[in-house]
Amino acid sequence: MSDEHKLMSLMEHIGELRKRLLAVGAVLVLGLIGGLVAAQPIYEYLTTTDQAKDLALHAFSFWDGIGLYMKFALVTSLVLVIPFGFYQLWAFIKPALEPREQRATLRYVPFALLMFLAGLAFSYFVVFPLAFGFTRQINEQLGLEETYGVIQYFTFMFNIVIPIALLFELPIVIMFLTRLGILNPVRLRKMRRLAYFLLVFIGVLVTPPDVVSDLLVIFPLILLYEFSVYLSVSVYRRMERDRASAMSEPEEE
Repeated sequence: MSDEHKLMSLMEHIGELRKRLLAVGAVLVLGLIGGLVAAQPIYEYLTTTDQAKDLALHAFSFWDGIGLYMKFALVTSLVLVIPFGFYQLWAFIKPALEPREQRATLRYVPFALLMFLAGLAFSYFVVFPLAFGFTRQINEQLGLEETYGVIQYFTFMFNIVIPIALLFELPIVIMFLTRLGILNPVRLRKMRRLAYFLLVFIGVLVTPPDVVSDLLVIFPLILLYEFSVYLSVSVYRRMERDRASAMSEPEEE
């Protein structure tokens, strides 16, 4: 292939990637608009749960209300952007895949949304109440009078909930990359120490500065990685069986 053809091919790929990114950006904007509309009912629900119903949340600046709306809008938009972005990634690499690989990898797209929602549910209903209860217990032991700002409360919540929900995409991403041949179980096992270090770093980074909150996030993330390795093994074995079956078909004829 000549340099001119290579350049044309590269520019075509860049143009295709640009089109996919613009589509994701458009969905993000639509999600933000929808999130602004849904912010009020979401706020009302979250402030009537067991954690917040006995709290008096305060605004410490004129911008707190606007900032709160934007936080809710961003979280709501992720529900749309994640599966759509995953589909756009699949569509971008689709021409390089065989028909069987195209069908197999497309099946992962709806699971991207399901795993994100599962991560939201787990982090909000399990991890967040434990972290919130622990911090309030420490304040009570110290005899501190609790006065919470609304931004501080929801920042505390989202710093726990959103990273865990995003990292729940890890099994889908690993299965997808395994199906493409980029990852395999052997490579994932060799990367275990590095993966643990990165997960611990992320867990410490996104949680409040106390050991309990760190552990509440780190342990589920490590379990999630090990579950991802198990899924990768399953996908890899299925690929090996399919490959062996495809190679044996001509011999049978």
